[in-house]
Amino acid sequence: MSLKIVSEAVPNTFEFETSALIKASGFREYDARWWFGHPGSAEPPELNLIGVQALGMGLGTLIRRLGAGPDIVTGHDFRSYSLAIKLALVSGLMAAGARVRDIGLALSPMAYFAQFALDTPSVAMVTASHNENGWSGVKMGAARPLTFGPEEMSALKTIVLAGDFDLVGGGSYEFVADFRKTYLDDLTRDKRISRKLKVVAACGNGTAGAFAPEALERIGCEVVPLDVELDHTFPNYNPNPEDMKMLHAIRDKVLETGADVGLGFDGDGDRCGVVDNEGNEIFADKVGVMLARDIARLHPGSTFVVDVKSTGLFNTDAALRAEGAVTDYWKTGHSYIKRRVAELGAIAGFEKSGHFFFNPPIGRGYDDGLITAIAICQMLDRSPTSSMADLYRDLPLTFGTPTMSPHCADELKYGVVERVVSDFQAMKQDGTDFAGQKIADLITVNGVRVVAEDGTWGLVRASSNKPELVVVVESPVSSERRRQMFEAVDAVLRRSPEVGAYNQTF
Repeated sequence: MSLKIVSEAVPNTFEFETSALIKASGFREYDARWWFGHPGSAEPPELNLIGVQALGMGLGTLIRRLGAGPDIVTGHDFRSYSLAIKLALVSGLMAAGARVRDIGLALSPMAYFAQFALDTPSVAMVTASHNENGWSGVKMGAARPLTFGPEEMSALKTIVLAGDFDLVGGGSYEFVADFRKTYLDDLTRDKRISRKLKVVAACGNGTAGAFAPEALERIGCEVVPLDVELDHTFPNYNPNPEDMKMLHAIRDKVLETGADVGLGFDGDGDRCGVVDNEGNEIFADKVGVMLARDIARLHPGSTFVVDVKSTGLFNTDAALRAEGAVTDYWKTGHSYIKRRVAELGAIAGFEKSGHFFFNPPIGRGYDDGLITAIAICQMLDRSPTSSMADLYRDLPLTFGTPTMSPHCADELKYGVVERVVSDFQAMKQDGTDFAGQKIADLITVNGVRVVAEDGTWGLVRASSNKPELVVVVESPVSSERRRQMFEAVDAVLRRSPEVGAYNQTF
């Protein structure tokens, strides 16, 4: 192996054109994300195309060592640089003997579907997901419908950074033509609804614009398109259904057109955000409760998995309890929830970020924003006298926040969270009042979720894919208690000078 692996290199230099730039911190807990850069960007890149080639060599080596064989599906999202990155990845995969099946421009769930439809065990989807322009990465798996977790990502990181490649040759490349039609046919088969629904489909000019409107039309919806034209400059807002700017745009279009529901999709189409017919932006964990109610009525005794950022209603909602539903709170992250859903045989898993996972008979276990959108339309179809706002109002009232992310460097964020966890553990042990009450519970499966005596809670964890922390607060009591908890949690965070400004608050 003659590639020189480096963690820093300046563009427009000899070293940048002759070395594999691949920063170690880009290997994250369950996928890979790097700042690739774009013209005019002042931020130094963390990855170059030779680095992507090295990543492909490492991935091709790993899937063979895992016993998954040489066959792998690949695709790319709609960014100005994603195709180049994918082709560099493919060249590395082929050097390591991989037999690559390329489905072209795709959503991440379309690539996961291809693992089943093409009977191909492994996947490498080139996508920056909802990250801003300039970011890129790869979502990977070698055991459908699962994607890599920390163990596989650690093994890949070790192989790549050490240049420990098995370059056996004998790789091959096949472009799979017209796979978009195969995916949409499967997605919408036997899913037609009888209720006439007007649906805003918002795509933020990202990849989902080429898929979501047609999928919704096929099941019988009247579609109001919003920013569905593909434009990798993202001229209106970043395609991220957790971003309030996108949710506000959906709200405005719903109110303007009198739509029954607004659905927003992220950059690679594996997440879905929801706005009701009255313009209320429904956080994804509450959408999850609504869907869980609908599913539990059809399948009593169902098990659901939710992430630690999600509302406490999954445990306390009387309607779910009446159907014998059981909920397991687990680590945030699409790979973690996906794996937990599979382990427990749960019918569905929900993340506050908008990743929803459905096992048979609804889905195949992976996260697909279009399957989620169709499930929401079917829920409305089964409730012909209720609007989306009616279903939302029927939930017990809680006061939650959006996901708020203060900046914290990748190299520092886990250490900060460890200190925060220790601080809360000390407060609980000492019986110290926190946000005006004693600490009733600490959930530390993923960062720390501190729960007060009245059920108000606050979460702090490290983001798995960006240099940020994640903060979420909810109160079943009042907006004042929500504010009190947020300010108390933030005061603990501010003990660490490494913690920067929030991307958004409430």
